Amino acid sequence: MLILEGAQAGLSWTTILRKREGYREAFENFDVERVARFTPARIERLLKNPSIVRNRAKVESAVLNARAALAIREEFGSLDNYLWSFTGGRSIVNRWKTHREAPATSEQSDAMSRALKGRDCKFVGSTICYAFMQATGMVDDHQLDCWRRRGCR
Repeated sequence: MLILEGAQAGLSWTTILRKREGYREAFENFDVERVARFTPARIERLLKNPSIVRNRAKVESAVLNARAALAIREEFGSLDNYLWSFTGGRSIVNRWKTHREAPATSEQSDAMSRALKGRDCKFVGSTICYAFMQATGMVDDHQLDCWRRRGCR
């Protein structure tokens, strides 16, 4: 998920959704151990792959972040444990009346971003971390009148 959030930075979600299967294939079904072993030659091949966003910084960040994820997993038992620690292990359920109330960042995404950057991760700014938190259910920003709000609980 973090690979896709980073890839989306500065682009529309539609672009990334169209390329999702290309990412799945190019990044070995998002297998963190495999991605962490990508070589410079493999990165160069990825930069020629039209089924993903061919931005060197974004592709290289996926490899660097996979290596950091393995170190985090070793230290904390799982990447899941580490990331959920920023929300106290619980989903943050907000109560927005309109989409304009929903923020692009939060104290938790700021903290996650700082921590990941401190572990040499790239493309993990607070806005990307907040979007990741929304996409994975760590944050529920559905409006009060949204038909999906109840189903996401």
